Amino acid sequence: MPLLSDLKVVEWSTWIAGPGCAAVMADWGAQVIKVESAAGDATRTFWPDTAECPGNPIFSNENRGKRGVVLDVGKAEGRAALITILQDADVFITNVRPGALKRARLDYDSLKDELPALIYANVTGYGLTGADVDTPAFDLTGFWNRSGVASAINPPDREPIGSRPGFGDHVTALATLSGVLAAVHERARTGRGRQVETALMRVGCYALGWDMSIKLRNGEALTAQPRHTRPGAIAGYFRTKDERWICVSQRGPNDFPQMMRAVGRADLIEQPRCAAPIVDMAVVHEIRDLLDRVFEALTLEEACAMMKTTDIIFAPMASLDDVIADPQAQEAGCFVDMPDGWGGSFKAPAAPVRFPATATGPAGPAPKLGEHTRQVLAEAGYGQAEVDALIAAGAAS
Repeated sequence: MPLLSDLKVVEWSTWIAGPGCAAVMADWGAQVIKVESAAGDATRTFWPDTAECPGNPIFSNENRGKRGVVLDVGKAEGRAALITILQDADVFITNVRPGALKRARLDYDSLKDELPALIYANVTGYGLTGADVDTPAFDLTGFWNRSGVASAINPPDREPIGSRPGFGDHVTALATLSGVLAAVHERARTGRGRQVETALMRVGCYALGWDMSIKLRNGEALTAQPRHTRPGAIAGYFRTKDERWICVSQRGPNDFPQMMRAVGRADLIEQPRCAAPIVDMAVVHEIRDLLDRVFEALTLEEACAMMKTTDIIFAPMASLDDVIADPQAQEAGCFVDMPDGWGGSFKAPAAPVRFPATATGPAGPAPKLGEHTRQVLAEAGYGQAEVDALIAAGAAS
């Protein structure tokens, strides 16, 4: 039996973080209903979904296995329909901004007495209180920039780079999922639901926890530096003969002698100036220049083979093509077969957790806009004539 098959989840959100949380729950067996406006989730517009080009990869990745309903909650009948659908729901997930939720009387305070067992999850940019509660946010702004992540990652000697689309959203989706499942566990004991809230900004601070904890405790933290000023003689990125990159991470004093033996410079190990930790930047530059020359003479494959003779932590900087072709990515379960909604399938990223011996994955394709409106309303107790009336009034479609 699927892990979450006893949970009914209603999701009223767009883009990535809210839908992504619900999509993982759908992969794990939850019955997920996605509520959209007549315009549809904005990610529907990023790729065609036709018989000639089936399966929008972006929308499908965040909405696979869900059923789709179109409601206009700005109309009294549409709002009432949403409340009716929520009557037997376990979880409600929304990333609609708090002010808009209050105006629609669909915020937690408006629903908690009527739906006391409902777990209500708010996915926000900056939280539920404060001056910026309704400031619009994407992960590029709330998670990447305002949380301090971008500043910590980008060296100060170059133009900053942004995050890739949805990067912080997916971290926030997992944070939301953890909060929802904690609330589900609590409700099994108390019988009552609760509000769960995540914020892109707060999740970014948590993801940056190494640097942020040092800064909070000590008042300063060393973040990204130009290569010529970075300590750590053997750590960092090195370019190879075939113009690829390999990343070496130093974890302890045993790494330096291992690296020197691997590159044929064991004579440096016992020299006092190379004693750990190497604090003289002239020596750091000398060692780094040595390694630059070694790696520049090797292909990436040869460099990886050399590093595997050590116990030093390293990895090639893989391209998307590399990852897709990597046998270890297959073994790690990085990809799943996604039904495209037109009778075929395509590869897509898997949810980040596996449960050995239990099948999880897309329960079906992403829904067409309003594909299940009539079905879901009928399950909620609406008769055919009532559904027809909702559609005629523009409250559903």
